[in-house]
Amino acid sequence: MLLLPLLSLSALWGFVLNLTVGDGQALLRAGRLYQTLGVTSTDLGLALQAERADSALSPAKRARSLGAQRERTDAALRAFTAAAAETDDAQVRQTLRDTTQELARLDTIRASVDTGLETRLTNLNAYNGLMDSLFRLYEQLTSVPDLPIFQQASAMQAMSNAREVISRESALIGGALSEGELTEAETAAFTEYVAARKFLHARALSTLDAELRGPYDRFFAGPAFAAFTLAEARVAVTGEPPRRSEHWTKPVADVTAQLDRLGASSAKILAERSDAVSTTVMVRIAVAGGVGLLAVIASIVISVRFGRRLSSELAGLRSAALDLAEVRLPHLVTRLRGGEQVNVRKEAPPLKVSGAAEILDVAKAFGSVQRTAIEAAVGQANLRRGISQVFLNLARRKQGLLHRQLTLLDGMQRRTHEPDALDDLFRLDHLTTRMRRHAEGLIILSGSAPGRVWRQPVPALDVVRAATAEVEDYTRISVEPMPTAAVDGSAAADLVHLVAELLENATIYSPPNTTVQVRGDAVSNGYVIEIEDRGLGLAPEEYDRLNALLVDPPEFDLADSDRLGLFVVAKLAARHGVSVTVRASPFGGTTAIVLIPRGLLVEQPALPPADAPRRERKPLALVGGTTTTTTHKGLPRRVRQANLAPQLKAPEQEPRPERSPDEVRDLFSAFQRGTQRGREEEAQEGDL
Repeated sequence: MLLLPLLSLSALWGFVLNLTVGDGQALLRAGRLYQTLGVTSTDLGLALQAERADSALSPAKRARSLGAQRERTDAALRAFTAAAAETDDAQVRQTLRDTTQELARLDTIRASVDTGLETRLTNLNAYNGLMDSLFRLYEQLTSVPDLPIFQQASAMQAMSNAREVISRESALIGGALSEGELTEAETAAFTEYVAARKFLHARALSTLDAELRGPYDRFFAGPAFAAFTLAEARVAVTGEPPRRSEHWTKPVADVTAQLDRLGASSAKILAERSDAVSTTVMVRIAVAGGVGLLAVIASIVISVRFGRRLSSELAGLRSAALDLAEVRLPHLVTRLRGGEQVNVRKEAPPLKVSGAAEILDVAKAFGSVQRTAIEAAVGQANLRRGISQVFLNLARRKQGLLHRQLTLLDGMQRRTHEPDALDDLFRLDHLTTRMRRHAEGLIILSGSAPGRVWRQPVPALDVVRAATAEVEDYTRISVEPMPTAAVDGSAAADLVHLVAELLENATIYSPPNTTVQVRGDAVSNGYVIEIEDRGLGLAPEEYDRLNALLVDPPEFDLADSDRLGLFVVAKLAARHGVSVTVRASPFGGTTAIVLIPRGLLVEQPALPPADAPRRERKPLALVGGTTTTTTHKGLPRRVRQANLAPQLKAPEQEPRPERSPDEVRDLFSAFQRGTQRGREEEAQEGDL
């Protein structure tokens, strides 16, 4: 948190220090460049001016001095080239490269002078080009960070340019004196030189301050400069060189000597000023660097102390917030899901933190969020509890109505003897049984238990048959022979409901022309019931999702009513510790595996001895002329009649005669009467 302010402060200190250090570096750079390039380029410029003047003379006059001057120029050029090679300043590198390329033309210019193929003015202009490149380099060397000094240095540079123009005039007129004439082009060039010299002097005088301009004002008002300007005017007006050489050479020599002395004194004054500025810059560097560094150190110390305190306060707030988000709220939600009543004020105390006002404000905001979250959780729990109560009330009412409907159906079946009417009543009875299962599903989803229980153990085969009787398309279900086993009567009703939901799911999601196979087997961990259909199956990830739902059933989501049966199966399995798993079938469909734990299995009573008195068995149904009975009084008789009647076979000892339609109706009537007696016995034994 404190890193950004520290970085900002350090960056500000670095910026201020860079400004001051940058000025010092610029002054050091200017001094370094003057000691290297400045001195060597000045010597080279003086040598080129002298060589230019000698080159303008006639061949006879220049033969005596030109060779020696060229040697001096070559020596100055070598010194300049060496200094340029050692310079690594990026700001003057391009200008220095251009100057070096221009100086490479010196040999060509000398050859032109020696051969005489070019005019005197052309050769002079070639030397002028070399001097122009040197003056462009001078302008780069006079770049200093102090504006007043830079302005005065620029003005002195203009004075130096004017001195160069006077040197050009002198070279041009010196050549004309040696030849005795001044061509028209040379006259025009001389006139341009005069105009440029006047402009440069006026420009420099307008920029120089009083200390530097005073000596120049006195010089320009003196007799030496007046004699020089008079000689200039005569040449410009007449277009001819002076008749006597001393009329030109003496005024020029006096003026150039005076200008050189004034330039040297002015440069000394500027150097002193630069030294003073350098001292000021160094003081600014010391002050900005030292005081700024102390400020940065002090700010770091203060920030670290403040940061530690703030970090401690934030750590306490973070711990309280994490305890709320990861411990208290999840525990509270678990209690609410378990049906426990929660006091919002007691469960949402304010966060206990200390620190600055901002920390307390954040803690207060967390407390408000905490209360809102707990109130929302309590409200959702109350809403779920209310919905569950609505489910329970509706299911109980529906159960009562269905029980009355079953009673009415029993009475109607007793009073009806028409086979067609009995068949319709039987179908209506089957629909009522399925409706009772759906009502029990609502009771299970509401968290309560259905009312149907049996006191005696129930065979596993009867559990499967009873579940088959509660499925609409029960004729497609094929129950294979199963090993003998019995389940506790208190869990039989829930197991019937669980298996019925899986059977109905198998019949719905498989083609109508296929069968659903049901198998059972005793295993080491209990008893397994397998339900296999011939449907299209599901994707592997869908099986994983369904198995996760069956292992750890979540809260029932009203928006996911399509999976109502699976929620009921998951609730019943969790209630009794039954393991339900779905997987892909080798035949392309789905196999549901129900593992009943050993804790729900009981031993069936042993069969009575052969000579023991036998209990009178009541006939249940006539199937194909044979009476089917049972010694178990727990399960509804109509369940076994509805599912076993199509599967039972008549004895094969004697052939079964063909029956007329009237005989079939009589047999079906006998079947319905057996069904009625089964219901009466069931009601007497407490089956709700």
